[in-house]
Amino acid sequence: MDNPVLVEVTRGALVESRHRGMVVAVDGDGNTVFSLGDVDQPVFPRSACKAMQALPLMETGAADAYGFGSRELALACSSHNGEPEHAALAEAMLKAAGLDAAALECGAHWSFDQKSLIGQARALEKPSALHNNCSGKHAGFVCAVCHDGGTVEGYVGYDHPLQKEIRGTMESLTGAVLAHDNCGTDGCSIPTYAVPLKGLAHGFAKMATGTGLGPERAKAARRLIDACMAEPFYVAGTKRACTALMQAAPGRIFAKTGAEGVFVAVIPEQGIAIALKCEDGATRAAESMVAATLARFFAGDAEVQARLAAMASYEMRNWNGMPVGDVRVTAALA
Repeated sequence: MDNPVLVEVTRGALVESRHRGMVVAVDGDGNTVFSLGDVDQPVFPRSACKAMQALPLMETGAADAYGFGSRELALACSSHNGEPEHAALAEAMLKAAGLDAAALECGAHWSFDQKSLIGQARALEKPSALHNNCSGKHAGFVCAVCHDGGTVEGYVGYDHPLQKEIRGTMESLTGAVLAHDNCGTDGCSIPTYAVPLKGLAHGFAKMATGTGLGPERAKAARRLIDACMAEPFYVAGTKRACTALMQAAPGRIFAKTGAEGVFVAVIPEQGIAIALKCEDGATRAAESMVAATLARFFAGDAEVQARLAAMASYEMRNWNGMPVGDVRVTAALA
């Protein structure tokens, strides 16, 4: 089936770009409460599933053993900007396990935040793995392995015990079978698996509600979601959509982006989780899609709904501040 156009970008009086996508919202039992497009299509969640990948950090007891609070747990689920606060916290997590940045196997890149990048370029010869947007997740991986007495080296590999555990966890949550035939390699070098979009949403609905989960996993999952909502800056950072979405309704929305136009979101008080994919991988369009979809579920709160709607459709201005067009969701989402 053809996925519908969900976002348009205008310039002057004309539509310059159109973005197709699929969106699904489900409850803890897996019932669909809203959908558009082919929501059974497998997609790579990429970084959108980091809260699922952080469950071993909780379930091994590592998070509590190292005294991690909401900030550390949020960073373990993050795709952060590599701002000084993010890098420092990732370093502190590693130090708690007696390790340093040399243990990370995620690679290095400069900060996504322009101000931070300029500061790094002035002070550093090159960035370290701590500045990688996935350093918090990888610090969580390393801490889980270290606490469990495993071998840290090679923890990103498909056959490493940690990745096997993550694979089993994601299978349990999403209902998908994960193996080599639906596996790729993520930007930070760990395995990433294509799962049906609806299964991804159902997995997050289970994490939010505890439906179908054992008591230990239900507690661990909710702690991660609550930590992200409590510390949205550590999930993403300055001028980032995930942070802004969670700040739009503090303690009421969990949101997490993934590369190539993927987003997940949870409304815990309603027991609903959302997963979506912008078909062409455009982040800007995916951000509009998730904001508009969330707004649908806040009809009873005009203030929150207005904040979300403003993130979904907005005026574009050029470098001189002149209005040049709009990013807008279509009638299907508005």
